[in-house]
Amino acid sequence: MIEPIVLQGICKDYLWGGNRLREEFGKESKADKIAESWELACHKDGSSIVMSGNDAGLDLKAILEKYGTGFLGTNCEGCSTVPVMIKLIDAKQDLSIQVHPDDEYAMRVEGELGKTEMWYIVDALPGAALYYGLQRDVSKEEFAQRIADQTLTEILNRVEVKPGELYFIPAGTLHAIGAGILLAEIQQNSNTTYRVYDYGRRGADGKLRELHVEKALDVTNLFPTPMAEQQLPVRLHGGSERLLGDCAYFTSVLVQVEKTVAFCVSAKSFQHLLVLEGEGELLTKVGNYPLKKGSSILLPANLGRCSVTGCCQYIATSVGGDFGYVPPELVN
Repeated sequence: MIEPIVLQGICKDYLWGGNRLREEFGKESKADKIAESWELACHKDGSSIVMSGNDAGLDLKAILEKYGTGFLGTNCEGCSTVPVMIKLIDAKQDLSIQVHPDDEYAMRVEGELGKTEMWYIVDALPGAALYYGLQRDVSKEEFAQRIADQTLTEILNRVEVKPGELYFIPAGTLHAIGAGILLAEIQQNSNTTYRVYDYGRRGADGKLRELHVEKALDVTNLFPTPMAEQQLPVRLHGGSERLLGDCAYFTSVLVQVEKTVAFCVSAKSFQHLLVLEGEGELLTKVGNYPLKKGSSILLPANLGRCSVTGCCQYIATSVGGDFGYVPPELVN
């Protein structure tokens, strides 16, 4: 497989979601609201749909079954699925306070990998905030007591956010996205979440939503989580690049295209592009693809030299980090 794969996200209508993903990013769903759009997903709870080429209509799980995992790249050897999940999230209401386990605990208890994740704030209403870890060290006993008496928020680190900020959330970090925030999430391919506190909300069935207190007590880091460093953009031929995050599970950069930005997709890793603003065109040796706000494209490993032309902003994600920028004149 050498062709880029244009993807359609899988929409989720969780009770806290809004409609900005439909209205501003062109996402489609029969549900009344779109809380999340899983733009790159190959998971039992949702798999992105292929919208291009001879495989249009298949989902990514079917693509893996048909072609194997070689197109993911040598950095993904040993992976049985796409190791990264990428979402757009629109929080009209506060999300629950939650935590994700690390790989060891998740594999032992849940049968899938844990979840380290990263948030890039696309937009936020004035005063919008999130919870990001603890203000201070706490004992397990205090943590359990504050869950029981519903005073947990008193010891959480509440942070007001602005568009363009980056938050890195290692597994074990208590966190919650607040109302009025729209963000892109890059994460391990896992959907294991332990809800700790949910403001007494009820689901569509009228029942209180399930909490997972005992598991949360097992996995939560009971100390403050350092804030991520906000990197500055660096100039490229035809635009700029800003490192968002680089860890064992994924590397992501924010690319601003002012004219033409050229790069190379090596044999080491696939690249995924998620367009956040503007319009442009992806040019590759096997074809050209229009880009607009909300576009999601998986570039198979070893695709070679490519370029994005136009005026747009996108997040590029790989496993292993080298995005291989080259002068535009070297693409052809």
